[in-house]
Amino acid sequence: MAVAVAVLRHLAPLGPRLTRIPPHGCAGGRLLQHRRGLHLSAPAAIQVTVRDALNQALDEELERDERVFLLGEEVAQYDGAYKISRGLWKKYGDKRVIDTPISEMGFAGIAVGAAMAGLRPVCEFMTFNFSMQAIDQVINSAAKTCYMSAGLIGVPIVFRGPNGASAGVAAQHSQCFAAWYGHCPGLKVVSPWSAEDAKGLLKAAIRDDNPVVMLENELLYGVPFELSEQAQSKDFIIPIGKAKIERQGTHITLVSHSRLVGHCMETASVLAKEGVECEDLPLTTWMLQLCVLPVQMFLCHMQKT
Repeated sequence: MAVAVAVLRHLAPLGPRLTRIPPHGCAGGRLLQHRRGLHLSAPAAIQVTVRDALNQALDEELERDERVFLLGEEVAQYDGAYKISRGLWKKYGDKRVIDTPISEMGFAGIAVGAAMAGLRPVCEFMTFNFSMQAIDQVINSAAKTCYMSAGLIGVPIVFRGPNGASAGVAAQHSQCFAAWYGHCPGLKVVSPWSAEDAKGLLKAAIRDDNPVVMLENELLYGVPFELSEQAQSKDFIIPIGKAKIERQGTHITLVSHSRLVGHCMETASVLAKEGVECEDLPLTTWMLQLCVLPVQMFLCHMQKT
């Protein structure tokens, strides 16, 4: 230790020219960081965009389970309209990443049939506005089959794609279908905000034995978020149906989902300067079979605030 201190004293006059900092965990590193006023974040966390988080989730699940495959318009050779499936066609080939014609009713029906036969398809809609072309397959075929077969036939399928308003894409690309699908018995609906939400929920949706609708937001695709060391694991999932608290508070509760979670976080920061502590409760996942919301969870948080 005495030798290390002597070396640091010898190097101190170098000032800005000294660029190599000892590891954060050693005494010399802590001393040098303290002298320079450096506060290093945990090296395990990395910045990842929502787009890349979704790509990671698809890649890991395609690798983990040979029953998983992706299909949709331009998902293969073009790498996806929003580049969510970038590189997957080259890695897994035509049988696992499949370009389809512009026929949502057709390829959604193929995906539902494949799920009934034991595969785990991920069906991408270029926008959920176009899922209206396939609404019969999503609702009457995918969502209701388990009930109508008395649980004998499962439909482990994921319908995913951008949902809600974006920038300059006009009326037929701008509607939010969260309320529509959220009120259909038999469907699980997830609506991620951060990169960690996107990765964990997509992996959970693919592994789920029920049909899941994943409503993404186009404006979030390029936004970077911190991805924790835990979320970087190939086994990381976020359980569907459980709420998540993004910010603790005591005065009021803000409930939102998708991109609006970010606006609520910004609002909470502004109110905090005025002495109002907000608790942010994102509805990143919810299951509305027979319109059942996690009422007890809401009551607990409203009693708190």
